[in-house]
Amino acid sequence: MNQEKLLTYQPVAGLLPRPSAGTPAKTIALPAPDMTTGLPLMGALWQRHSTREFGTEALSLHRLGELLWAANGINRAAAGGHTAPSAHGIHEIDVYAALPGGLYRYDPQQHCLLLKRDIDARGLTGYQDFVKEAALDLVYVVNHGRMTGMPRQQQDVFSGVAAGAIAQNVYLYCASSGLATVVRGWLNQRQLAEAMSLNEDEVPVLAQSVGFRAAGGAAQ
Repeated sequence: MNQEKLLTYQPVAGLLPRPSAGTPAKTIALPAPDMTTGLPLMGALWQRHSTREFGTEALSLHRLGELLWAANGINRAAAGGHTAPSAHGIHEIDVYAALPGGLYRYDPQQHCLLLKRDIDARGLTGYQDFVKEAALDLVYVVNHGRMTGMPRQQQDVFSGVAAGAIAQNVYLYCASSGLATVVRGWLNQRQLAEAMSLNEDEVPVLAQSVGFRAAGGAAQ
């Protein structure tokens, strides 16, 4: 990694999304999560770590569904409660999944993926080389349009807490299921937002790579 680039956060000139692999489905229905599997909470906390070396093996639809439900799925259907907290129940964070076969938004209510763009956006989710190789890059987008009437400073604090909680949910699921992950704040927000066709009030604030650890990859 270039240290000067790390310090200056310069845009990557000419970086374009890759074409998606195949013809993406407009909607991907996700299997319901299995609540009986995985490590106990204390074991998952013990195993939680960051990994920056990923293999290329794709995630199964079952793993993908469990991962996204753990991130910010509905766990109390009657009340619309999520697995991650949100101040005033606003749920201002949208979770996007950058896959080789397309860029999707996770719909917690329907537990499905909705196609946003027919591109492979993984390489745009950060400056590090590994982001384009991981099986999945999650992007956490703040929708400020859901926070109208709230001072901007308060919006930033609340959305930061919500995004952090979602990222930790992903860490714990990965630790529990043997997946590798790392959360990343080093991204070009404007470039990524344009590639994702976001509105002006939607801002990508964090990304998180997920996949299987490369052979010999080190935990950090």
